[in-house]
Amino acid sequence: MHNLKAITPLRGVTPRLDHIGTISITEVVDQALASVAARKGQSAVMQQALADHIGLHLPEPGHAVIAAPFGAIWMGPDQWMITAPHDSHELLASEVKEIAGRSASVVEQTDGWCRFDVAGVGLCDLFERLSNAPVRTMAPGSAIRTTMEHLGVFLWRLADDHMAILAPRSAAGSLHHGLVAAARSIA
Repeated sequence: MHNLKAITPLRGVTPRLDHIGTISITEVVDQALASVAARKGQSAVMQQALADHIGLHLPEPGHAVIAAPFGAIWMGPDQWMITAPHDSHELLASEVKEIAGRSASVVEQTDGWCRFDVAGVGLCDLFERLSNAPVRTMAPGSAIRTTMEHLGVFLWRLADDHMAILAPRSAAGSLHHGLVAAARSIA
Protein backbone atom coordinates (compact mmCIF):
# COMPACT_ATOMS: atom_id res chain seq x y z
CA MET A 1 0.00 0.00 0.00
CA HIS A 2 1.24 3.48 -0.88
CA ASN A 3 1.89 6.00 1.85
CA LEU A 4 1.41 9.26 -0.07
CA LYS A 5 1.72 12.71 1.48
CA ALA A 6 0.62 15.96 -0.07
CA ILE A 7 3.33 18.56 -0.55
CA THR A 8 3.10 22.28 -1.17
CA PRO A 9 4.21 23.88 -4.45
CA LEU A 10 7.52 24.68 -2.73
CA ARG A 11 7.83 20.95 -1.89
CA GLY A 12 7.18 21.39 1.81
CA VAL A 13 4.89 19.54 4.19
CA THR A 14 3.57 22.87 5.52
CA PRO A 15 3.15 26.19 3.69
CA ARG A 16 6.16 28.48 3.72
CA LEU A 17 6.00 31.89 5.41
CA ASP A 18 8.82 34.41 5.04
CA HIS A 19 9.10 37.69 6.96
CA ILE A 20 11.59 40.08 5.40
CA GLY A 21 11.61 43.59 6.84
CA THR A 22 8.02 44.82 6.68
CA ILE A 23 7.00 42.27 4.02
CA SER A 24 5.47 38.84 4.55
CA ILE A 25 5.37 36.25 1.76
CA THR A 26 2.93 33.42 2.38
CA GLU A 27 2.53 30.24 0.35
CA VAL A 28 -1.25 29.73 0.17
CA VAL A 29 -2.33 26.09 -0.14
CA ASP A 30 -5.83 26.05 1.34
CA GLN A 31 -7.72 27.18 -1.77
CA ALA A 32 -9.38 25.03 -4.45
CA LEU A 33 -9.27 26.44 -7.98
CA ALA A 34 -11.42 25.85 -11.05
CA SER A 35 -11.30 27.63 -14.39
CA VAL A 36 -14.59 28.37 -16.09
CA ALA A 37 -15.03 29.45 -19.70
CA ALA A 38 -18.44 30.32 -21.08
CA ARG A 39 -19.32 28.46 -24.24
CA LYS A 40 -20.18 30.47 -27.35
CA GLY A 41 -23.25 32.60 -26.72
CA GLN A 42 -23.71 31.24 -23.18
CA SER A 43 -21.86 33.79 -21.02
CA ALA A 44 -25.00 35.46 -19.64
CA VAL A 45 -26.64 32.10 -18.89
CA MET A 46 -23.55 30.82 -17.09
CA GLN A 47 -23.04 34.01 -15.12
CA GLN A 48 -26.68 34.07 -14.03
CA ALA A 49 -26.51 30.43 -12.90
CA LEU A 50 -23.47 31.16 -10.70
CA ALA A 51 -25.10 34.29 -9.27
CA ASP A 52 -28.37 32.45 -8.54
CA HIS A 53 -26.85 29.31 -6.98
CA ILE A 54 -23.80 30.53 -5.07
CA GLY A 55 -24.12 34.33 -5.05
CA LEU A 56 -21.00 34.83 -7.16
CA HIS A 57 -21.22 37.68 -9.67
CA LEU A 58 -18.27 37.23 -12.01
CA PRO A 59 -16.02 40.29 -12.37
CA GLU A 60 -15.47 42.51 -15.38
CA PRO A 61 -12.09 42.62 -17.16
CA GLY A 62 -9.27 43.73 -14.89
CA HIS A 63 -11.09 42.84 -11.70
CA ALA A 64 -11.61 40.14 -9.11
CA VAL A 65 -14.39 39.64 -6.57
CA ILE A 66 -14.95 37.92 -3.28
CA ALA A 67 -18.40 36.60 -2.38
CA ALA A 68 -17.44 34.46 0.60
CA PRO A 69 -16.62 31.66 0.51
CA PHE A 70 -16.01 32.07 -3.23
CA GLY A 71 -13.77 34.37 -5.18
CA ALA A 72 -13.25 34.91 -8.90
CA ILE A 73 -10.55 36.49 -11.05
CA TRP A 74 -11.17 37.63 -14.62
CA MET A 75 -8.64 35.81 -16.82
CA GLY A 76 -9.74 36.61 -20.36
CA PRO A 77 -12.85 37.11 -22.49
CA ASP A 78 -15.58 34.95 -20.92
CA GLN A 79 -12.96 33.19 -18.73
CA TRP A 80 -12.52 33.25 -14.96
CA MET A 81 -10.65 31.41 -12.21
CA ILE A 82 -12.93 30.58 -9.30
CA THR A 83 -11.53 29.93 -5.84
CA ALA A 84 -12.98 28.60 -2.59
CA PRO A 85 -11.63 27.04 0.62
CA HIS A 86 -10.28 23.59 -0.18
CA ASP A 87 -11.58 22.01 3.04
CA SER A 88 -15.20 22.81 2.19
CA HIS A 89 -14.95 22.79 -1.63
CA GLU A 90 -12.41 20.12 -2.53
CA LEU A 91 -14.52 19.25 -5.57
CA LEU A 92 -14.97 22.87 -6.65
CA ALA A 93 -14.73 22.13 -10.38
CA SER A 94 -17.48 19.51 -10.11
CA GLU A 95 -19.66 21.93 -8.11
CA VAL A 96 -19.23 24.70 -10.69
CA LYS A 97 -19.83 22.31 -13.59
CA GLU A 98 -23.06 21.10 -12.01
CA ILE A 99 -24.26 24.70 -11.67
CA ALA A 100 -23.10 25.87 -15.11
CA GLY A 101 -24.24 22.77 -16.97
CA ARG A 102 -23.73 22.99 -20.73
CA SER A 103 -23.21 26.77 -20.63
CA ALA A 104 -19.53 26.50 -19.67
CA SER A 105 -16.41 24.40 -19.78
CA VAL A 106 -14.99 23.89 -16.30
CA VAL A 107 -11.54 22.49 -15.50
CA GLU A 108 -9.99 21.52 -12.16
CA GLN A 109 -6.95 23.78 -11.55
CA THR A 110 -6.05 23.33 -7.87
CA ASP A 111 -2.79 21.45 -8.38
CA GLY A 112 -1.82 23.32 -11.54
CA TRP A 113 -1.27 26.69 -9.89
CA CYS A 114 0.55 28.14 -6.92
CA ARG A 115 -0.47 31.18 -4.93
CA PHE A 116 1.62 33.52 -2.84
CA ASP A 117 0.17 36.33 -0.76
CA VAL A 118 2.47 39.29 -0.23
CA ALA A 119 1.59 41.85 2.43
CA GLY A 120 3.16 44.78 4.19
CA VAL A 121 4.55 48.26 3.87
CA GLY A 122 6.63 48.53 0.70
CA LEU A 123 4.38 46.22 -1.29
CA CYS A 124 4.45 48.49 -4.35
CA ASP A 125 8.23 48.89 -4.14
CA LEU A 126 8.59 45.10 -4.20
CA PHE A 127 6.31 44.57 -7.20
CA GLU A 128 7.88 47.42 -9.16
CA ARG A 129 11.16 45.51 -9.01
CA LEU A 130 9.53 42.38 -10.46
CA SER A 131 6.92 43.55 -12.94
CA ASN A 132 5.74 46.39 -15.13
CA ALA A 133 2.20 46.10 -13.72
CA PRO A 134 0.80 49.45 -12.53
CA VAL A 135 0.65 48.30 -8.90
CA ARG A 136 0.46 51.81 -7.41
CA THR A 137 -2.79 52.49 -9.24
CA MET A 138 -4.35 49.08 -8.67
CA ALA A 139 -7.24 49.41 -6.24
CA PRO A 140 -8.40 46.52 -4.05
CA GLY A 141 -10.43 44.21 -6.28
CA SER A 142 -8.18 44.79 -9.29
CA ALA A 143 -6.58 41.90 -11.12
CA ILE A 144 -4.11 41.91 -13.97
CA ARG A 145 -2.15 39.43 -16.02
CA THR A 146 1.52 40.33 -16.26
CA THR A 147 4.97 38.79 -16.28
CA MET A 148 7.19 38.31 -13.28
CA GLU A 149 10.49 36.43 -13.24
CA HIS A 150 9.85 35.53 -16.91
CA LEU A 151 6.54 33.88 -15.95
CA GLY A 152 2.98 34.70 -16.85
CA VAL A 153 1.22 35.49 -13.56
CA PHE A 154 -1.99 37.03 -12.28
CA LEU A 155 -1.83 39.77 -9.64
CA TRP A 156 -4.92 40.24 -7.47
CA ARG A 157 -5.00 43.31 -5.22
CA LEU A 158 -6.77 42.14 -2.04
CA ALA A 159 -6.14 45.30 0.03
CA ASP A 160 -3.92 48.37 -0.08
CA ASP A 161 -1.10 46.39 1.55
CA HIS A 162 -1.98 42.86 0.35
CA MET A 163 -1.50 41.25 -3.08
CA ALA A 164 -2.09 37.66 -4.23
CA ILE A 165 -0.07 36.15 -7.07
CA LEU A 166 -1.23 33.13 -9.07
CA ALA A 167 1.35 31.36 -11.23
CA PRO A 168 1.98 27.93 -12.70
CA ARG A 169 2.80 25.48 -9.91
CA SER A 170 5.84 24.21 -11.81
CA ALA A 171 7.43 27.66 -11.43
CA ALA A 172 6.72 28.13 -7.70
CA GLY A 173 10.39 27.94 -6.72
CA SER A 174 11.48 30.55 -9.27
CA LEU A 175 8.67 32.90 -8.34
CA HIS A 176 9.33 32.52 -4.62
CA HIS A 177 13.04 33.20 -5.17
CA GLY A 178 12.19 36.41 -7.06
CA LEU A 179 9.77 37.57 -4.35
CA VAL A 180 12.31 36.95 -1.59
CA ALA A 181 15.12 38.68 -3.51
CA ALA A 182 12.92 41.74 -4.17
CA ALA A 183 11.81 41.86 -0.54
CA ARG A 184 15.44 41.79 0.60
CA SER A 185 16.31 44.61 -1.78
CA ILE A 186 13.81 46.94 -0.08
CA ALA A 187 14.27 45.74 3.52
